[in-house]
Formats: sequence, C-alpha cells, structure tokens
Amino acid sequence: MTIPVNQLSDPTVRAFVTALNAGDRSTVYDVLTPGATMADDGTDRDVRDWLDREVFSTRGHMDIESEADDGRALVARYRNDTWGEMRTRWHFTVDDGKVSRFETGQA
Repeated sequence: MTIPVNQLSDPTVRAFVTALNAGDRSTVYDVLTPGATMADDGTDRDVRDWLDREVFSTRGHMDIESEADDGRALVARYRNDTWGEMRTRWHFTVDDGKVSRFETGQA
C-alpha cells in the first residue's frame, strides 16, 4: 500500500515529490535552494545533472511506501526507464521552505 503524495506530511517534500512525479523540472528546481546538494548511495552528486539523468530524461517516478521524521524521510518504490523499479530511501533537509539537501539510495 502506498501513501498518496498529496498526504505527505511535509509541504516542501510533498511539493518536490509532486513535481518530480509530474516531470515538472522547473518546479523541482524552484523547491531547491540555490546551493542545494544531494547524495546517491552515499556519493555526492551534482543535483541538476543527477536530476536530469535519473529523473527527467528517464521518466522517474516515486510511489511512497512510508514516511518518518515529520515527513522528511521516505521509503519509496522508485522507477525510471534506465534502472526499472527499486526500493529506495530518501532523506530531505528543508530550510525556510526549500530543500537544501536530499540523500537517496537503495533501501
């Protein structure tokens, strides 16, 4: 069973996931701070390059299985055209209503 995105607890994370699932590049970038950072399986990556490669050019999509840490930690089934579907974890750092960092990787 999944959690509907519109029911995610943290409004910033909800906006990020909603935009990601819609393939809405400009809104995803609007939700990020100007100097946002990210890591994939523990390795820091360039945020825009990673999002372009792993999400926007490959039709990335998240189905949320659970949330914790007031909605800033998610477990999701993530899929894209490159890797197929995998169970992933996501942790978001939110500052002043914007994502300043997110970390993801296999769960």
